[in-house]
Amino acid sequence: MSTPPPGAGFTPTGTIASSADRRRVVFATVVGTTVEWYDFFIYAFAAGLVFAELFFAPAGEGFAQILSFITVGISFLFRPLGAFLAGHFGDKYGRKVVLMWTLILMGAATTLVGLLPTYAAIGIAAPILLILLRVLQGISAGGEWGGAVLMAVEHAPKARRGIFGASPQVGVPIGLLLASAVMALVALPGDEWFKEWGWRIPFLLSVVLILVGYYVRRRVEESPVFAELAERKEKAQMPIVQLFKKHTLLVIIAALVFAGNNAVGYMTTGGYIQRYATDPEGPVALPTAPVLWAVTGSAVTWLIATFVAGWISDRIGRRTTYIIGWILQLAGVFLLFPLVNTANVGLLFLGLAVLTIGLGFTYGPQAALYSELFPASIRFSGVSISYAIGAIVGGAFAPTIAQALVQATGSTVSVTWYLAGMTIVGLIATLLLRDRSGIPLGPDHEAEQAKSPIYGLAKA
Repeated sequence: MSTPPPGAGFTPTGTIASSADRRRVVFATVVGTTVEWYDFFIYAFAAGLVFAELFFAPAGEGFAQILSFITVGISFLFRPLGAFLAGHFGDKYGRKVVLMWTLILMGAATTLVGLLPTYAAIGIAAPILLILLRVLQGISAGGEWGGAVLMAVEHAPKARRGIFGASPQVGVPIGLLLASAVMALVALPGDEWFKEWGWRIPFLLSVVLILVGYYVRRRVEESPVFAELAERKEKAQMPIVQLFKKHTLLVIIAALVFAGNNAVGYMTTGGYIQRYATDPEGPVALPTAPVLWAVTGSAVTWLIATFVAGWISDRIGRRTTYIIGWILQLAGVFLLFPLVNTANVGLLFLGLAVLTIGLGFTYGPQAALYSELFPASIRFSGVSISYAIGAIVGGAFAPTIAQALVQATGSTVSVTWYLAGMTIVGLIATLLLRDRSGIPLGPDHEAEQAKSPIYGLAKA
């Protein structure tokens, strides 16, 4: 056998991939997921800051805000539909084609939100159209993640899946950083300008980002694992049926791993902290722009922690990295609201920064962890549906639950215990799984991949 050229590495199927190919894959997954999550997050921020007044005002101030947060959660209910569709088509026709369509769908829905008339202009039609567009965002988000992580992980050398898998993961904090920064910039002229016109600008900018993401993703080759499955004609005909026939319990446990991270993460990505800290009638009552800049800064710490966690998981394993992450996340949960409630922007940033370190360590290894749990022929369905269910259980209504708890108890202590409970759920789910770091991912090893990674079970 000839020696690979310098910088080359073996994909899971044995094909030599050049450094340029790998860089292109990493860049494309980062750019694509950044664009997707920028679109997703600006909606959540607007829901926390202005949508209650602009689209749900007739419901009354307190209930209008709950309705606004519910629209954030509604999209999660449609993530499984996106995951089912993407999983089915991704396992039958490839990862790349699904990623192109999810990007277009998300961008179109986001841009239309920026053009939407408010309740004052068209009445009840305004919130109905807003919800429909959010549903389209949910379908897109449900299909996006699985394809992005498989493109990254299935192109990766075996010993570097964690760091490769962290590339689509860091797209989430980069999307948060970009969304927060753009929102903060358009809020600078003042709250009245922001409520009147400024909030629309981040949505309309999505058009440019989608064009960039589409161009980058077109230049990436199909996943080598899927390419080999297609060449052998071994693609699953009914991948979702096969998934639930043999791996239902694994899907549930994997979903709970993500739920523990997602519930806590949606305190910022779901817009709750932004609303809580800027509410003029609340205990903090900070100006909008400084709070958004604090969230932007915490996105940087989240990005770094996510990348570092992916790298560390290649050295100490996914499971151990996760356990460290749950401990850090729990500490961050207990520090968050005491620091936010000081009404000091610097301490608010500190609380968010500490929290995001734990979030990064329970998110960075997820792409590699999920990819190593499921057999090649149903992997897209497995990772997508587990992710979507975890998002519903965890983040879907976390801002709504937090808002309701504070209104019911008059204190954020109840929210802290809710988030701590979800963190412990994620820890327990992680402890139920064996570490499968480095397991072969190609179709030659389906029998090994099909063995259950759940402690106490020998077969899926």
